[in-house]
Amino acid sequence: MSNIPETGRTPRVQTRLVVIQVLVFSLLLTLGGRLWYLQIRNGKEYADEAKSNNIQQVVTPAVRGSILDARGVPLADNETRLVVSASRTELMKMKDDGKAVLTRLAGVLNMKPEDVANKIRLCDSKTPKPCWNGSPYQPIPVTDEATVQQALTIRESTEDFPGITAELTAVRRYPAPGKARTAQVLGYLSPVTDDEITKAKDTDSPFLRSDQVGRSGIERTYDKELRGKAGVTRYEVDNLGRVMGQTKSDPGVAGSTLVTSIDARVQAVAEYELAQAMKTVRNETDKITGRKYEADSGAVVVMETKTGRVVAMASQPDYDPNVWIGGISATDYAALTSKKSNYPLLNRGIQGQAPAGSIFKVISASAAVRAGYDFNDRYNCSASYSLGSRSFANFESQGHGPITLGDALKYSCNTVFYALGHKEWQKDGGITANKDAKDWFYVTARDFGLGSETGIDLPNEVKGRIPDRQWKQAFWEANKDAWCKQGKKGGSYVEQIAYENCLEGNQLKAYDSINFAIGQGDVLVTPIQMATIYAAISNGGTLYDPTVGKAVISPDGKQVREIKPKAHGRLPVGQETIRDLDKGLRSVVEPGGTAAWRFGGWPQDKIPMRAKTGTAQVYGKQTTSWLATYTDDFTIVMTISQGGTGSGASGPAVRNIYDALYGLDDAGNQDLKRALLPKPQKTLPKVNADGTIDAPAVKPYDPKSQLVDPAGPDGAVPPLAGPPPHRRD
Repeated sequence: MSNIPETGRTPRVQTRLVVIQVLVFSLLLTLGGRLWYLQIRNGKEYADEAKSNNIQQVVTPAVRGSILDARGVPLADNETRLVVSASRTELMKMKDDGKAVLTRLAGVLNMKPEDVANKIRLCDSKTPKPCWNGSPYQPIPVTDEATVQQALTIRESTEDFPGITAELTAVRRYPAPGKARTAQVLGYLSPVTDDEITKAKDTDSPFLRSDQVGRSGIERTYDKELRGKAGVTRYEVDNLGRVMGQTKSDPGVAGSTLVTSIDARVQAVAEYELAQAMKTVRNETDKITGRKYEADSGAVVVMETKTGRVVAMASQPDYDPNVWIGGISATDYAALTSKKSNYPLLNRGIQGQAPAGSIFKVISASAAVRAGYDFNDRYNCSASYSLGSRSFANFESQGHGPITLGDALKYSCNTVFYALGHKEWQKDGGITANKDAKDWFYVTARDFGLGSETGIDLPNEVKGRIPDRQWKQAFWEANKDAWCKQGKKGGSYVEQIAYENCLEGNQLKAYDSINFAIGQGDVLVTPIQMATIYAAISNGGTLYDPTVGKAVISPDGKQVREIKPKAHGRLPVGQETIRDLDKGLRSVVEPGGTAAWRFGGWPQDKIPMRAKTGTAQVYGKQTTSWLATYTDDFTIVMTISQGGTGSGASGPAVRNIYDALYGLDDAGNQDLKRALLPKPQKTLPKVNADGTIDAPAVKPYDPKSQLVDPAGPDGAVPPLAGPPPHRRD
């Protein structure tokens, strides 16, 4: 038993407790300090690092949906190519900004180093094409035409090509079946921009940085349906970039297929015949200027009369849409956007504007009926119409005496419409309009749809122009200062006009209404507008929204959304007037009519043809050719800028398109085996169980198998009964 007192142990125990407490407190203090350092002192730095290293995404672009013609023929699809891309982000980390790598790459690809460098520079307002207008953080395609050997060289020598990839990629292709480019209708693609990504962020169709988007044509209109949804695989990585595991991923969904109302065979014919008509007329001499016709641009629209669906739409000059694939070269971009090439990117079917000339007269005849004139009364078709000291001549100064409005269409008599337009201007109060001025000619033009978009499912359609009193006032206010500065009393023609416009350019003069009555003066129309109007006359008065898209089919083929025809209005005249217009237009292709010499031998009893010729005058230019036509099935409108007369320049081409549609020979005999489309295509292409669509073959158009010129190879015109043909219009 110990003799040590109990109180002797207490100090040592207490000392130990104190030491332990100090140690615990020190540990807590150290831990707290470390936590403060990590969470407060350097908290933001570690949080940012954790965020940047936590999840990485690998994006697999969706396969873009195909664009098919009405029978299932691909107008735009995809093919697998070896694409060489450069990561600008990786290159910019190098001391020389990757110049050495790009130089080695250029040697492998047989390209110039500066061309490779230009491909990956970023676009801005000062940088010319080629340049990259997509996100700088995604791989930038340098070429999509790499050979297998070139790709192997890059992939086997990764240390020499850091930031460079060579991979098989689905690339857009425009196959031009039957040589039908359909360029302006289809449009083209280019990379999405950061601004577009931001704007679409909270929509139901957000963009990824890898996306290609439609920039024009139906590629743009139906971009959401065609684009699909990219696949995104997410990986969990540490701060060294090592993959720790795979997290939730979003599978990709291919884009839907768009079936159009375009028929590739008819499109090929339309493109060929328009180009050939322009080529032919350039060899002819303009009697007014003494020069060869320039025929610098043109367009043709083929439309289903009863639905507004577009069967073909050709525009000249045109281009190969494949030039955009993989990034456009500086040479190609300059050719597409220069004045010298006359801007082939423009779709002149919906963007080409010109005075309508005499094809406008169906509107003037309707306006006269609305103003109280009887369609079948007699109106004097004199050789000229006088307004003070000015004289407005009929074409070729030919008169026909008293005729109906139907005959005024047949002979394209200007003076009948001059007089009607002038009388209505006087009734409305002349320069100082009455408060109850009806302005029937201008109101009727707008009620026919002119001065407004037709609603076609293509972007950037223009409205044209109806120069009524309101437009005159607004135009004068916008241009008065410039006119007053340029104008000079008694100066040159242009200076004198500017002087007069400065003083009274807001006034609707008598000669304005006289010119307007025959589609001249400041009026501007587009081919699609006039095709919509003439189709409405044919179908009984319905103004349809023209459409190119016909149906959207899901990738698996199980869901089909048909795009139904829609109307935006009706012609502002009754059925009797529509029948009168139809009868008058039918007489245009019959003996004595202005288009009869171009429709010799046409089977009028089996396939009734109606037409209106037009020759529009533009100050400082040669005349513009117009020809508007329709049958019970189709409407065709063609125009050629600086191409001469309506029947002269456009007549043979329009006739050849109809011959191809219906399978007609020069004697008017029909062979349905040769007919491309004797009736509009009503059914959609057959979708197979796996979602694929079998495409029929399309042979290139052979003009030798069709009638080229009803007048014969020597240009001789078949003899016709009645007055001589009025070829000037």
